[in-house]
Amino acid sequence: MDWGTELWDQYDIIEKHTQSGLELVEKYVKFVKERTEIEQNYAKQLRNLSKKYNLKRSGKDEPDSRFSSYQSFLDVVNEMNDYAGQRELIAENLMMNICIDLTKYLQELKQERKMYLIEAKRAQQSLESTYKQLDSSKKRFEREWREAERTAQYAEKTDQDLNATKADVEKAKQQAHMRSHVAEECKNDYAAQLQKYNKEQSQFYFNEMPLIFNKLQDLDERRVRKLAQGYILFSDTERHVMPIIGKCLEGITKAGTNVNDRNDTMVVIEQNKSGFERPGDVEFEDYSQGINRTSSESSLGTPKGPMDILGRNRSKNFWLFSKKSKLSPSTLPPFSSPPAPSPANGPPSPKFGRDPLSYCLKEINKTVKPRISSFRTLRRSRFTPEKITPTVTEDFTHLPPEQRRKRLQQKLEEICRELQKEVDQSEALGKMKDVYEKNPQMGDPASLASQISQTSQNMERLTGERVKYEAWLAEALGRGETLHYKSHTFNNNGAHDVLGPDGAHSDESIPDPSQAIYAEFDDDFEDEELTAPIGNCTAMYSFPGASEGTISMQEGEVLAVVEEDKGDGWTRVRRNDGDEGYIPTSYVSIDLKK
Repeated sequence: MDWGTELWDQYDIIEKHTQSGLELVEKYVKFVKERTEIEQNYAKQLRNLSKKYNLKRSGKDEPDSRFSSYQSFLDVVNEMNDYAGQRELIAENLMMNICIDLTKYLQELKQERKMYLIEAKRAQQSLESTYKQLDSSKKRFEREWREAERTAQYAEKTDQDLNATKADVEKAKQQAHMRSHVAEECKNDYAAQLQKYNKEQSQFYFNEMPLIFNKLQDLDERRVRKLAQGYILFSDTERHVMPIIGKCLEGITKAGTNVNDRNDTMVVIEQNKSGFERPGDVEFEDYSQGINRTSSESSLGTPKGPMDILGRNRSKNFWLFSKKSKLSPSTLPPFSSPPAPSPANGPPSPKFGRDPLSYCLKEINKTVKPRISSFRTLRRSRFTPEKITPTVTEDFTHLPPEQRRKRLQQKLEEICRELQKEVDQSEALGKMKDVYEKNPQMGDPASLASQISQTSQNMERLTGERVKYEAWLAEALGRGETLHYKSHTFNNNGAHDVLGPDGAHSDESIPDPSQAIYAEFDDDFEDEELTAPIGNCTAMYSFPGASEGTISMQEGEVLAVVEEDKGDGWTRVRRNDGDEGYIPTSYVSIDLKK
């Protein structure tokens, strides 16, 4: 069934239906445009959100950059930024594949429908024109026939009138005959017009209009099919990006699973471990027997009590010698204002005078290396109300031992990398100079002299810095830590505390403290070389060991454990050939001897 057969008399209905169909396409295009605007705004807001929280990944010196939770958060933000990109892609595809395409197709349908309607109106006008001609000929035939009948009756009446002349009778007959002839012509014309109209009418209703209606039906069917394709594209556009969106969501899930709570807490330890020992018990000080220096006074490398710990907790820098808040007189140490000794005990020792701490600090300045001058900072920070900012030193002595060692290692690695670059550049310049000397046409060897000289100077400078930092690192690994948290301590005048037979402290001055310090370095390293393994470890992953002090290993390799992880994430191991170095604790499975 088609419109030309079944709806031959429903021109107005067909015209209205096709118009409403085109309006539906326009409405759907508008709907998709608004959906596109929503997607674009949504993607823009997601972009802004990601930009707001997607801070640049911090460098190695940034504390938060090493936390897995922080890195996972950055991964979540980046995945959300990628998700916003997919929403933008959806909006772009909706606009290109539906809105623009349907709008163009809609304009074509409108032009085609307009053409069909013009053809229908032209056929209608032609039929109406033929009908007007038919009606005109019909009315003329009717008028002429009546006139012919009237003249015929008049001629017959004149012929029967006895008073009428022969001429009048002939005239009336001629008039009646003429009118009869005209009426016959009008009749023939009417018959011809009627035949013409019937033929055109049949052509109109059986050929022209059905053909136009069928074309409009085909147009409407094509419109419906195109609209259905638009509906499908509306879904497929989003379905095509769903795999990528799924990967974004999987990335967010993976970021969550990559968070390692235990590792983050270990990073906190590694970043903030000072290396100090916990303060010992405060010993009883009997002022009735004079001032006896106890180990708690002389152990300047360990916190004295709760106030030291609270002072560190209140400060951002967890260093023993950090600046502290004002102390009330009740919190000052007992020897800050010593009481007057009783006459029974005799006068105080002239060695200490009225201020034993000042004397001890002066003795330290005389006998101990200049670096120990930080003890004066301790005195000022404990006994003066002013807040003193610790000076940042080149050898990082302002940091706790563990943190100092790590910073020195990092600095030494940076210097080694820069030195390697200069060495490579020096070798390249040397090769280029040889080429120039062998082939002068390629260049002048003298033009490289300034670069070679500058490279040599840089190498000398970096070599000096490397030696300097290696010495400081050796100090941090050896005597530098001894000063702060070794079991033995120094008293206030730079000498070892030695207990006499009666248990009293006696002072044995060291003629050359620096020699003793470096001698102890050698003893420490000799002891380490002879240290027996405390267990074995198996490498779970390969490690290149490119940094200074580290050792490379392959997956599955078995190594001897020489020193356990002290909380910094590194374990010291030894190969069978005697090579020693540090490896990441998390890279191996350790089995210690019991």
